[in-house]
Amino acid sequence: MSENESKKARRDAARERARVARVQEQARRRRNRTLGISGIIVGSLAVIAIVVVVIANSVQPAGPGPRNMASDGVLLHGVNGKIVPVETAATPEGGKPTATKQDDSVANITVYSDYMCPYCNQFETSQMSQIQQWVQDGSATLELHPFNLLDRVSLGSKYSTRSAAAAACVANYDPDAFLAYNTSLYENQPSESTRGLTNDELASLAKAAGATNGKVASCITGQHFAGWVADATNRVLNEAIPNSSLAKVTGTPTVIVNGKQYNGSLTDTDAFAAFVEQNGGAA
Repeated sequence: MSENESKKARRDAARERARVARVQEQARRRRNRTLGISGIIVGSLAVIAIVVVVIANSVQPAGPGPRNMASDGVLLHGVNGKIVPVETAATPEGGKPTATKQDDSVANITVYSDYMCPYCNQFETSQMSQIQQWVQDGSATLELHPFNLLDRVSLGSKYSTRSAAAAACVANYDPDAFLAYNTSLYENQPSESTRGLTNDELASLAKAAGATNGKVASCITGQHFAGWVADATNRVLNEAIPNSSLAKVTGTPTVIVNGKQYNGSLTDTDAFAAFVEQNGGAA
């Protein structure tokens, strides 16, 4: 082979190697584009899946209401010198609560409150002792309606909803402990603009208050009645209040005695006793 032929053969071989390299590089780029697009699709699907899960976990289904709160509240009356709850069936999903049929021969005391409300705590601390005495001796009934008015002041933890849902769990599974738990929630009331108690702490308070049913703790930590709290809150803030002339609840505590709203001092026991005597004959 001549020198010219040898040079030509080397050039041809170099061109072939370059062609093969170009083909391989083009194939590599196509593979990378395909993998990149696939990765974007898979990544997008993963993000969508995460968003769906987050949304699903954040929406609490309304579900049925708690047992023993057919009126959206727990009704307590005196039996043989003891305060006992009136047991009722649960309000079915999508159903409406049943207003309590009151006995006008006694003082029917109804309280709408929020467990984070400091004014509700003032009323509880000052008035509940004498109210319980009236209920024990049969001269009064007490109906307690916890609801959510102050979720906005618990730094995003929705303490008002969580504590009301916890109270509903006790009413549902261990109603005899409801009054003691109601008292405990006020005794351990967090300050406004804090996150409040955790669900585990709410469950511990329930147990200490005598709610020993094994389902109470998981009901509280799982917030099984959060949807019901939202429904009950919507009702009291937008619908007429049963057994009264009130078009809706506008603040807490809202205290009603035989249809008349109490607007006096929350801490003056004599003033409240006089109001109850005037409207219900209890004191």
